[in-house]
Amino acid sequence: MSTRGQFNTKNPTIKRILKEASELASNPSSDLHAEPLEDNLFEWHFTLKGPPAPSPYDGGIYHGRIVLPPTYPLRPPSFRFLTPTGRFEVNREICLSISGHHEETWQPAWGIRTAMVAIRSFMDTDAKGQLGGIECGPAVRKRMAGESGAYKCGVCGRSNKEIIAEREEAARLIEEKEGRRVEEAMPEELRLAYRDELEQGAQGPAEGKGKGKEKVQDTPSTASQAVQTLPETLPVTAQSSRSASQATTSAAPAPTRTVPAPVQQVVQQTQDRSLAWIDMCIYGVVAALIYMMVRKFL
Repeated sequence: MSTRGQFNTKNPTIKRILKEASELASNPSSDLHAEPLEDNLFEWHFTLKGPPAPSPYDGGIYHGRIVLPPTYPLRPPSFRFLTPTGRFEVNREICLSISGHHEETWQPAWGIRTAMVAIRSFMDTDAKGQLGGIECGPAVRKRMAGESGAYKCGVCGRSNKEIIAEREEAARLIEEKEGRRVEEAMPEELRLAYRDELEQGAQGPAEGKGKGKEKVQDTPSTASQAVQTLPETLPVTAQSSRSASQATTSAAPAPTRTVPAPVQQVVQQTQDRSLAWIDMCIYGVVAALIYMMVRKFL
């Protein structure tokens, strides 16, 4: 029995969550699915296809959990995989540009669908010391992908393969009846944010650890108001280039004006002549005064 009707639908956060749940249900995707629990709108479960070949995740179907903060969408969700992937640790929050570990890159206009598309796109990238990320060989990841479809979530009560098969059928019916197909796309600003994050992670795991945000609690608590890597071979972003240019400019010594030596000599000579002329005037005045005094007493 559904208990969603018990929630306060006038609350902006509740309205946003219900809207996203409805949009995901009415616009099914054959690549992913996510929905909130019946008794807790702030906890969602997702099922996700791995990236297509030649990715080692091709054929994989993965399951995970999403926890929304009380101020969603002002603050980002947190994500964890419940199915072994060979890319993310099992049952540990992952660090991505769309997760609670990077609130500075999250945009309220993004949602659960955007986050799912982003996670699927980022699976083929290297962990680079990322929180919740692991490194495995392609063979291990292919083996895990082959085993992932049989995983059955105790909460959802269905296997990954069953959930995706249902979504594929729903997407096929929509395409046949309405002539439209849901196309998943990741916003360019999110792609750029994630590239910046990977470039920072490539500098070393220790540097990335200090940037993590406090983890979101599993259950909503008192609301507090709150408002980002591709491989190392990729070029730096324009913003990073501008920052480096500014840093170089600020580090350079300020230029000083140098007066040529001949000009300095002319200036010095002019000053000397002016002082000599003043001295002569003073001597003349003194001589005139002495002369006048002498004549007065004679």
